[in-house]
Amino acid sequence: MKTLARPNASLTDDDRYRLLLDAVTDYAIYMLDPSGIVTTWNAGAQRFKGYAPDEIVGQHFSRFYTEEDRKSGLPQRVLDSAVRSGKFEGQGWRVRKDGTRFWASVAIDPIRAPSGELLGFAKITRDLTERKAAEDSLKKSEEQFRLLVQGVTDYAIYLLDAEGHVTNWNLGAQRIKGYAPDEIVGQHFSRFYTEEDRKSGAPQRALETAIREGRYEKEGWRIRKDGTRFWANVVIDPIRREDGTLIGFAKITRDISERRETQLALEAAREALFQSQKMDAIGQLTGGVAHDFNNLLMAVLGSLELVQKRLTQDPRVSPLIDNAIQAAKRGASLTQRMLAFARRQELDAKPVNLPNLVRGMTDLLQRSLGPEVMIETRFPLSLPSVQADFNQLEMALLNLAVNARDAMPQGGSIVVSAKEENLVAGQGLKPGRYVCLAVTDSGEGMDEETLQHATEPFFTTKGVGKGTGLGLPMIHGLAEQSGGRLVLKSRKGEGTTAELWLPVATTSAIAAGEGQAAAPGSGKAMRPLVVVAVDDDPLVLMNTVEMLEELGHMVLEAPSAHHALDAIRHAEAVDLVITDQAMPHMTGLELAAAIREEWPKLPTVLATGYGELPLSANANVRMLKLNKPFSENDLAKVIAQAMDAGPAR
Repeated sequence: MKTLARPNASLTDDDRYRLLLDAVTDYAIYMLDPSGIVTTWNAGAQRFKGYAPDEIVGQHFSRFYTEEDRKSGLPQRVLDSAVRSGKFEGQGWRVRKDGTRFWASVAIDPIRAPSGELLGFAKITRDLTERKAAEDSLKKSEEQFRLLVQGVTDYAIYLLDAEGHVTNWNLGAQRIKGYAPDEIVGQHFSRFYTEEDRKSGAPQRALETAIREGRYEKEGWRIRKDGTRFWANVVIDPIRREDGTLIGFAKITRDISERRETQLALEAAREALFQSQKMDAIGQLTGGVAHDFNNLLMAVLGSLELVQKRLTQDPRVSPLIDNAIQAAKRGASLTQRMLAFARRQELDAKPVNLPNLVRGMTDLLQRSLGPEVMIETRFPLSLPSVQADFNQLEMALLNLAVNARDAMPQGGSIVVSAKEENLVAGQGLKPGRYVCLAVTDSGEGMDEETLQHATEPFFTTKGVGKGTGLGLPMIHGLAEQSGGRLVLKSRKGEGTTAELWLPVATTSAIAAGEGQAAAPGSGKAMRPLVVVAVDDDPLVLMNTVEMLEELGHMVLEAPSAHHALDAIRHAEAVDLVITDQAMPHMTGLELAAAIREEWPKLPTVLATGYGELPLSANANVRMLKLNKPFSENDLAKVIAQAMDAGPAR
């Protein structure tokens, strides 16, 4: 039987080891003699050091070191360390045959004979250049990230451990929250929360939300080291290992106090604009309704007065007519309040001394308020006059006092006070000097919703039949039309203060008021006149014509401005024109301007319920105003004034 021989049966153990070492290409494995001379060289050493065996065997291993390491004696120290410690391990730069460098991991073991004699060294080198480049890149990236986080000052960026303790702290956190790193690292992050939030468990809920949902974001109050509050935007993200184990949280906080204040200011401005637009719309509607209602009252009152004059006194009829006239006058009073709210009433603005006005009303106020209400006045020794309508201001003060009384059903005290202030821009009024007239009560006060609607027309809290809801709107309109404002301050259960801000009268206005002469009167008997009466409302026109004829004048009726111009052109003579203001196609002012062009000496009277008219656009038009609704006596007075004034210049 033939026996098969094994192929490697002739290899010795040395041959096998040599073949094994030559097969290794990822490691340089070679031997040095005791002095460091290379004695063996494998394929791995040749692959990444570049030397063939015949080029390097017999050479000193120090040639693999950099010039700096050789000069410092590092190669010999490495061998000495291996001899002394039994092994040397290290990393460093090494040099290939072509002069390029690579990062090497080096292990050197001393080789000894059984007797302990040093025979040389076994040296294993591995090229770790790629791994070092990756590590350097990661380290550089981590360093850049650390510098980035530390350089951020607008955000507090820091880490918490799994229990919520601070583990690091950036400059932004120090700037926003006030703590230095050594003051806060290791402390629980709940100290940044308000006392109320800590008691309610908000910090723990934030961490639980981040764990459960993967993220937590919210805005709220936070506390700085000095105890001050700031409005913060907070984001918390959980940090987990690859296996999902929670190791902590990343927390980012931003101080958005300024943004919040800006947003609140913007919302307040929007609300103020909305309120202004709403009040303006209500004012337009109210003014239009009041104007039309004025015309109706004009016809009712005028007709009733004419009927009263023409009927014989009948004890059964006269009281009814008187009652109707009084009711119509009350309606006229309501329309005046509506026009006051809409800032369309006629104001006779003059310098008013507030202390004198209040002193003159003391008895009236006390009688109106009753014995259960105490009135106290507080005025400085020196207070400038305000520019306002005396009668309207008196009515406004009486309204405020009555409102204060109604807010104190069990009685109480009312304080009427005044102060002067010099307002600058941004305080709701034009910059300048103002006097604040305040009426303060100790009554029930108003909640926020009631306070918001208090100056709207027909809004009242007094119950059915106890208030028209036009008192405060009238005062609001008076203040606005006078160049001031009405400010209401109130809290439920803490009383109410109504502040009426009015501009200080100018020196020229005071001088004009002091030098104003009495209105001219007519010492002559009124001769019959030819009067053109103009009004687009037939009820008012009929009433005006009847009044004029009752006064003994001849009247030419005109339902429009164009008809009036035709009537004047075809009449032999016209002494006076009385015209409505609000008419289609051509207003009363435009009619007056047209009359002045053709008949410059013909006087014109404007009859209207509005107080604010665009007179500046017709500065050259001279005319008198007659407020609607007017009586026959009012009409006679204005005609006398128009004729006494003589022809327009």
